[in-house]
Amino acid sequence: MVLSDVGELFEMFKNSFPISIIFFIPILIILSPVSPVSAAHEFAALRMQQYDLHGVSYGCRSSPVNMEARPVDAKMITRRCIVARLKEVSISKYRDLIQENAGALLVLLPSDLDSISKEDKQHLQILERDLLAEETTIPVYFALETEELSSIYEEIHRGNAGDQATTAVEALMSGATANGFQMVVAGSQAKSLGDFQITNIQGHLSGYGIEEQLPTVAIVAHYDSFGIAPSLSFGADANGSGVIALLELARLFSKLYTNSRTHAKFNLVFLLSGGGKFNYQGTKRWIEDNLDSQDANMLSDASYVLCLDGLGKSDEIYLHVSKPPKEDSAGSHFLQNLQNVIKSFHPDVKFEMVHKKINLAEDLLSWEHERFSIKRLPAFTLSHFQSHKDPNRNTVLDQRETVDIGKLSRNIGIIAEALARYVYNISSNGNLQLFSGGLGVQEDLVEAWLGQLTAQPRATQLLPKDHSLLSNLEEAMSRYLKDTKRTVFKADKRDPEFQFFDGATYTMSAYNVKPAIFDLFLAVFIVGYLAVVYLAVQNFHFFYSAMQKLSSPKKVKVQ
Repeated sequence: MVLSDVGELFEMFKNSFPISIIFFIPILIILSPVSPVSAAHEFAALRMQQYDLHGVSYGCRSSPVNMEARPVDAKMITRRCIVARLKEVSISKYRDLIQENAGALLVLLPSDLDSISKEDKQHLQILERDLLAEETTIPVYFALETEELSSIYEEIHRGNAGDQATTAVEALMSGATANGFQMVVAGSQAKSLGDFQITNIQGHLSGYGIEEQLPTVAIVAHYDSFGIAPSLSFGADANGSGVIALLELARLFSKLYTNSRTHAKFNLVFLLSGGGKFNYQGTKRWIEDNLDSQDANMLSDASYVLCLDGLGKSDEIYLHVSKPPKEDSAGSHFLQNLQNVIKSFHPDVKFEMVHKKINLAEDLLSWEHERFSIKRLPAFTLSHFQSHKDPNRNTVLDQRETVDIGKLSRNIGIIAEALARYVYNISSNGNLQLFSGGLGVQEDLVEAWLGQLTAQPRATQLLPKDHSLLSNLEEAMSRYLKDTKRTVFKADKRDPEFQFFDGATYTMSAYNVKPAIFDLFLAVFIVGYLAVVYLAVQNFHFFYSAMQKLSSPKKVKVQ
């Protein structure tokens, strides 16, 4: 009975063989263990910096990717997307990849940048510096490594095992069984942000008396950050700490200036400048507007300009100057007050003045105060960085966790005391401490501002004029200061000082694909399989007869 039913089934497929194939294929797909969903993975790919500064191009000049993935040690990398971990990439290896015509580079970074070893941090900072020192035409992306990306990375390495095979057969079999990945970043090339506007935010506290006749002290900090990838540039210390210090100084002195008994005969001007990481473009334009304008005289009577840059950690404070202040000058008095405050209240803090002349032959200025010094305005920068070349000033490693709230609050208090001693002329009053108790630095407020500033990357090209962070900074300054306002400016179209490009974060897709040799093996297998099935169907009567003979009961002879 069973054989009869099977025979009828095969006769049906014999008479309509093409239709039978259509019947079998969906069943094979359903029974397949491979999930179509796992064949594609999507993740955030963070493109390397791309910008022009004073006519010189820096960073990555390309963005689209549609290439097969290869590990960094693969033999064949031409027109391939190289996927490598941080430790595998050095500037020499990077240049080798360029020379061998690699198509793209994806660098996997540890998911927690703050927890990596000291050696890995140094390696990343060196890589940031060297990669940004030259222009590249291939797309360079970074991604924070996840379990999914780790799995893709391992699969790519297993797929490359055929390159190290000892025999041709081993290489052939390895290529047929390996899983490959096609890395795809869709879209067009990154476009220039031709009308990008950099924003400055300023406000002031008017001194007691006729404002135009009073001397001025300016406090300046740039609010943007910098790193190898704009989308990873949070700048908690450089220069989020400088922004927080400026806001807290504005809050503290606004309390003193609203009381007639503590209203100093000094104007205090506060400036949050944009484009600080790009040769201090915002400061440059602000100086030009205030010195060249007949109506604005904020800087013409300035006793000195105090720039804040990196104050969020370390027990060291350095006063960077382009020219040592003359004896009995305003800058000299501030320096003396700073030394006295540290000696009296914070003897554990190391303080030192660092003198560095401005090198006009260099394309980039070292410190923000140099913009003022070029115009012969007395200025200096306070920072815990001893050198302008410190790699921690421009790195994606400058995360929220790198800032010590206690030390930042202490440093703000030191600056506030030194500044108050100058504007109130109380430097001879021994250990008098103005900012303490209810008038002291509020650590919870400092921490709240740090959280807000590091909640999103602050690369210059990610902060257009209508960005919510700029609105929040302006609102905060307006609570403490008078005439708070924003000023925006664009690059000169005839001779642009800077040019930014869009496309900081992309979605990269990794499609699980088999190599071409696998298609050949699969085609041979399918042809063989169909041939066997076809012969079995066409000659089923032979099989049927044989099965009948085997299944029929044997006759037993009766003696």
